[in-house]
Amino acid sequence: MANNLVIVESAAKVNTISKFLGKAFKVEASIGHVRDLPKSQLGIDVDHNYDPKYITIRGKGELLQKLRKEAKSAKCIYLATDPDREGEAISWHLYYALKLEGKKVYRITFNEITEQAVKEAIKHPREVNMDLVDAQQARRVLDRLVGYKISPILWKKIRKGLSAGRVQSVTLRLISDREKEIQEFIEQEYWSVESLFKQGRTKGFEAKLDKIGDKKADIRNEQEANMIVADCSKNPFEVVSTKVSERVKNPVLPYTTSTMQQDAAKHLGFSTQKTMNIAQQLYEGVKIAKKEVGIVTYIRTDSVRISDTAKEQAVEYITTKFGKEYVQDSSVKRQAKAAKIQDAHEGIRPTYITYEPQEIKEYLSRDQYRLYQMIWSRFVGSQMTPARYESHAINIQNGAYTFKATYSIQLFDGYLKAYALENEQTGKVTTIKVNVGDQLECITLTPNQHFTQPPARYSEASLVKTLEENGVGRPSTYAPTITTLLARGYVTKENKVIYLTELGEVVNNIMLSHFDEIVDVEFTAQLEKILDEIASGNVQWKEIIKAFYPNFAKTVIKAEEEIEDIDLTEVTDIPCDKCGAHMVVRYGKYGKFLGCPNFPDCNFTKPWYEEVGVKCPLCGGEVILKKTKKGRTYYGCENNADNCDFMSWQRPTGDKCPVCDDVLIEKGSAKSKHIVCRNTTCNYGKKGENKSNEQNAQEKK
Repeated sequence: MANNLVIVESAAKVNTISKFLGKAFKVEASIGHVRDLPKSQLGIDVDHNYDPKYITIRGKGELLQKLRKEAKSAKCIYLATDPDREGEAISWHLYYALKLEGKKVYRITFNEITEQAVKEAIKHPREVNMDLVDAQQARRVLDRLVGYKISPILWKKIRKGLSAGRVQSVTLRLISDREKEIQEFIEQEYWSVESLFKQGRTKGFEAKLDKIGDKKADIRNEQEANMIVADCSKNPFEVVSTKVSERVKNPVLPYTTSTMQQDAAKHLGFSTQKTMNIAQQLYEGVKIAKKEVGIVTYIRTDSVRISDTAKEQAVEYITTKFGKEYVQDSSVKRQAKAAKIQDAHEGIRPTYITYEPQEIKEYLSRDQYRLYQMIWSRFVGSQMTPARYESHAINIQNGAYTFKATYSIQLFDGYLKAYALENEQTGKVTTIKVNVGDQLECITLTPNQHFTQPPARYSEASLVKTLEENGVGRPSTYAPTITTLLARGYVTKENKVIYLTELGEVVNNIMLSHFDEIVDVEFTAQLEKILDEIASGNVQWKEIIKAFYPNFAKTVIKAEEEIEDIDLTEVTDIPCDKCGAHMVVRYGKYGKFLGCPNFPDCNFTKPWYEEVGVKCPLCGGEVILKKTKKGRTYYGCENNADNCDFMSWQRPTGDKCPVCDDVLIEKGSAKSKHIVCRNTTCNYGKKGENKSNEQNAQEKK
């Protein structure tokens, strides 16, 4: 008969942990949170010391009744929720929800679901850490105050169903700021000159113009590039220096939540939410042969620390599998660059290094296998020696011009032997045999045109990286934050790239205009540091709320008075195809559309297009603002459905290019508007072109 009760968060852990602990322990699951703030009201007494009002989550009554019954007959109760602040708070809520006062109640945590880790946790129980609980309470209360005070304003001024969470709003601002950078970017032309030199019977080797005189080569147009090519034909190419050096490429660090999400997005095509769902499955336990066990450690962490036991197992495995020369020097100490690390538990690693991905592939789904393989190889690689390369640099002189050739030969693969994601330059490179004073035969000398590129739009991977670098949110918040932005229609994802929608732009502008502190990246990062201080016991959590709320409340009142209603029911002169009423402009997930004013009696809708006051340069029709299915804005012709194929991501001027007859478009901001040709191969309007616009136009005539 079991006389000890262990309560975990997830039902998926119950069977695994039950087998580890035996018949003396009964293992049950809370299925996540059991108490929370009420959904129907603020739930925080802002007039009386900011006391939160916790209630039992709807649908949890029967579960709590069952747990109370089990707890009543148990000699000892172990609260084994997840080893983070949220898990600590769930244990605290369980204590009160199950009425455990007077009972022997212990808090236990484990970073991995293995028999050794679970039994070790039972041997070293502790009390619930109220500092961690208070840090979580502070986060929850702050998020509730921001969300429940600002969101109703958005409902009233725009439409229902919108939200303005604390971390969510900062993330939206980052996306919006990047979109603005892209829209205001003006590309500039530049050129490079590349040479191919003869090398015995091989294809030869390449070099690139590096310097002109003592200055770095800076070629702005084709005329300059052609002049350099002409000058070089007058002089010999002579080797003036060769340098051979050795460089090392250090092994990667074990995964954190952020770096795992980034690599899974980049190499596996997973969304952040999918990555976390699969990682949770690997952590909670999978059935390997007849044994059910968690095969990775806890997957919400910002630390790269590894336990001594895991390091010892890695040394033994690497020595046996690859040889002693691949074992990392134990004296080497490496840390992640980020300074905002809680270091609460280990980096993400396999619980058993001997569970090679290929060996257990048959027990995993395809996605589980791919993610596990990535985690396993990253950890093994992190405990191996650096890769070593022999680097060669050759400087070749031609008059005032210095060309440079560089290449590397891999001497030792080191950690790349295991870490396949960075398995680069493993093949041998043919050595370039030249000596100082040698004159080289130039096979080709080629000028190449380039254009500067705007910053790239965020992918989920790059957005997570930016959030982490700026200290916005925590590992557990990245996936739900991005998911919420997509669900609200503030952003959309197309070919893994995140685009700002019109709705997102409207909401961000409101937040910037009236709640600038909330969307300030530095302010949000500072709050995270304060939450860390609460978790360390250095700050009282209610003091933070007291310092924040009074001014915030005044801002909310002011914003509600100043923000004008965004009229989404603009009446048009377009008749409804069904009932003839004048259709109105409504606002949906992907922006504006035309709807019948007699809805719901008449549910006819049609796309809404905004005329931009410009005639189509191809057919003379009206240019209208359109949206892709994913919500991205572009300019198209009203006759697109017929036979006109005009389309542009930038606003057209209505004129044609005097050089190539393509369409002229506007680039840059309102303050620095720049007219360029839509044709990427045409130089009209681009800075640094080799001829003036007038000359090009005159030549065409």
